Amino acid sequence: MRLLILSAGLLLLAACGDRQPLRPAPGESMPPPPAQASAPPTTEELLTPPPIARPERVDELLRRSEEREDDRFDLPPQ
Repeated sequence: MRLLILSAGLLLLAACGDRQPLRPAPGESMPPPPAQASAPPTTEELLTPPPIARPERVDELLRRSEEREDDRFDLPPQ
């Protein structure tokens, strides 16, 4: 009995690692391609976020101990 439970657990764990290309759910279709695209995007292209979704940090970090400028929006509570 214990061996059966262990083997079933290992089988389920092995099934979690199954990697197949993504497909739309049954009865659904892929989203329409962009207006001037020559080919519809692949599932990998659809899953990759555009650069605007994950912008790079542009504000300057303090590298050493420096005095900060006064923040005119840092007001005490009313």
